[in-house]
Formats: sequence, C-alpha cells, structure tokens
Amino acid sequence: MEVLIMAGQLILGLSILVGLHEWGHMAAAKMFGMRVEKYFIGFPPKIFSIQRGETEYGIGAIPLGGFVKISGMIDESMDTAAMSQEPQPWEFRSKPAWQRLVVMLGGIFVNIIVGIFIFIVIAYNEGDKFLSINEVNKYGIVAGDMAEEIGLKTGDKIVKVNGKPVVNFNEVVSSEVFLGSNSSYTVNRDGKDVQIEIPNNFIEKLSDPEEKGNFIRPLEPFVIGELVPSSPAQKAGMLTNDKVVSIDGKPIHFFHQLQAELQRLKNKQTTLVVQRGSQEKTLTPTISEDGTLGFYPKSLLNYTAVEYSLGQAIAVGTQDAFGVVFNYVKGFGKIFRGEVSASKALSGPIGIARMFGGVWDWGRFWSLTGLLSIVLAFMNALPIPALDGGHAVILSYEIISGRKPSDKFLENAQKVGMVLLLGLMAFAIFNDVWKAVF
Repeated sequence: MEVLIMAGQLILGLSILVGLHEWGHMAAAKMFGMRVEKYFIGFPPKIFSIQRGETEYGIGAIPLGGFVKISGMIDESMDTAAMSQEPQPWEFRSKPAWQRLVVMLGGIFVNIIVGIFIFIVIAYNEGDKFLSINEVNKYGIVAGDMAEEIGLKTGDKIVKVNGKPVVNFNEVVSSEVFLGSNSSYTVNRDGKDVQIEIPNNFIEKLSDPEEKGNFIRPLEPFVIGELVPSSPAQKAGMLTNDKVVSIDGKPIHFFHQLQAELQRLKNKQTTLVVQRGSQEKTLTPTISEDGTLGFYPKSLLNYTAVEYSLGQAIAVGTQDAFGVVFNYVKGFGKIFRGEVSASKALSGPIGIARMFGGVWDWGRFWSLTGLLSIVLAFMNALPIPALDGGHAVILSYEIISGRKPSDKFLENAQKVGMVLLLGLMAFAIFNDVWKAVF
C-alpha cells in the first residue's frame, strides 16, 4: 500500500506540474497565432482524447511527462515530413524569433510562477514553527552515526554555524551548511567550545532522507501523544499524556533512549513504567517486530510559532522558491568540482516517490510539488538540445546574429538532445534502483 501511495503522489504531482508547463507553451503559441495540434499529459499510447478546434487534448498511458505539438516546430516527434513543406503563416517556424523564444520559455515561466505561488500559500496558511537553538540547548543534541563520524557527540550544544550564532535550529541542518564549502559547527561540550569541521563531500553521505533525518536531532523529553488503534501500546493500557519512566528496568528521559531500547526488545514482552498524573503504573506490552509500541510522541520542548501576513508570506514564499534554485546551482557546482558523485546526488522517479513517503500528507505533498515545480523549471532551462533551454540558446543566437540555423541543424541538435535525455533518464532510474536495493 505504501508503494501505491508513493506512486500516486508522484503521478499526481508530476501530472499537475507537467500539465501546467505544457499549458505555458500552448498559451504562448496560441497568443501569437501558432497552430497547436496536440496537448497531452502523459506519453503514448493514448488513453483518451478530445478535439477542440484545431487542438487535440488527451491523456497518455505513461504518466511521467507530457507534450504539446506546435505546427512547424522541430520537437521530439521529429515530424520531418511536415518540415519539408513550405512554411505556413500559422507555423512556429514562420514567426519572428522573439515570439518563438517566448513560446519556448512559456513552460519555464509558468513552473516558476506555480512554484512561487505554492510556497506563498504554504507560508500564509501555515506560517512557520521551529525550535529555537536556545530551546534545543536546554538539553543538547542527539548525534546520529553520521554526526559522530565528523566528531559530534550526543549532549553537544551547538552555538555557532560557520562561525556565526544561530537562532533557529533548522539553520544547523540547512542546505546552506551542506552545500557550502568549508562549513563548520562550534559546539559547547562540557563547558568548552569545540570546532567541528564538515567535509565538503558530506552531503553525499546524507543523500538518503532517512540518514539526513537522523543526522542531528534535539534531545527531546516527551509524553505519549496519539495512540495507534490496536497497537501494543493501546493493548497494554497506555494513555495519552503518560510519561515513560523506564523500560526493562532502564530509566528513560528522552525519546531516542526509548527508541534504542525498543529496537533491542523487538518481539519481546517487557516491563514498562509510566507516570500518570501523580502515580506510576507498571505495564507489560509486547514490542512489535519492527521495534515500536504504536504511538506518536508529544515533545515537551517549546516550539516557536510565527504567523505571516499576506505581504510577509509573499516575501518569504518567493525567497524560499528562489532558494531552491540557488541550492541546485550549488549542488551542481559540487558535482562538477568532484566533491559529490552524480550517482549519490541525482534521483529519478523512484527517489522522488520515496521523498513523498508512504503516507498521504497534503502538507508534504504541496511542499514537495512546489519544490518540484521550481526544479522542473531549472532543469528545463539547462542549455541541452531538446530541452527548452537548448531551444532558447539557439533562438537567442538567431536574435543576436540575425541568422537562422538550418532545419537540418535543428533536427540533428534535437536528436543529440533526445539521446542525452534518454541516457540521463536511464541513468537516474538505474541509480534509484541501485540505491534502493544496495
């Protein structure tokens, strides 16, 4: 079921974004009087279509893309027979270069606007909720395996990132830290400041979302939150707001301590002591085979909530959207410098589906869809033949030089681009499978 939910979210998100991207091309083309023959979400074989005027609107069976067919344009259809005829006034190739450039950039423009809009709506509706570094430093951090590898320890209190004081705990694990060069933490350990250097290729080791989530966490006192129906916790008599005192005779103060003990006690019945009001209760749950009791923890740390006005949400949402672009530029820079391998940094459809997760969460869905909209715009803007950016480069050359490349050159460039894109797609899918299996 989790796999189906992941796939469903991926297909819905991509269908929305690709549909809007191709609509951007179509709207610009129709605005300049170009004939749009086809507008499809998904690739052939065709499932359904309807003819409206000169355009056939349809849905394809392969839901990982889409296309718009504009008369007189050399595209992935490679319709060379039509291109051998005399240009007609309604064709793409008959229009001025600046109009053709606008058409090619239409999809990128729409994806940028959609991404910014989604980030603005999220900022306005949800505001921001974060842990201040002062709140985290009441107890310190939990250092996961990757954190211990660079020298961090559980109980450390992070006071500076890259030599600067931090306010929001999210700054500690931000992309700015991992995508930057020569990053570092300053931690207070046993009353002394200790400098922890972060290797430039460290982001490669955190490419797995689960690893990144376990890299650094706050030491978190907690009580029992929502109980999963028919779970070991509910069957044993645990109640919301119970505070776990000990398990199997070992004292529990923080949530990561309980998690570690539950992993050790998989499939075993154990003794669990909880504090309920002013009394202590002894329960005997049987831990599940995956090392859980079946409840959601309620943190006793105090989160800071921020609400944004519409004007503030517009500023924050726009900044977040363009922050995605800057992070991707930094990421590509690390790949080109050899600090991060492409196989670790790049993800295909399987990797993206895993990001959505196996539980349908609309908040996470729209957050990731907004991110993917910006990423789709960025990737399409790359100067690769067959992508919008490749077409834009050729059209820019035509505008500046006044010379139009031959149709033969455009056809060959499209073929080269298609080979590159198919190779990249095959690499991304194989890479996803390899990472999932190994």
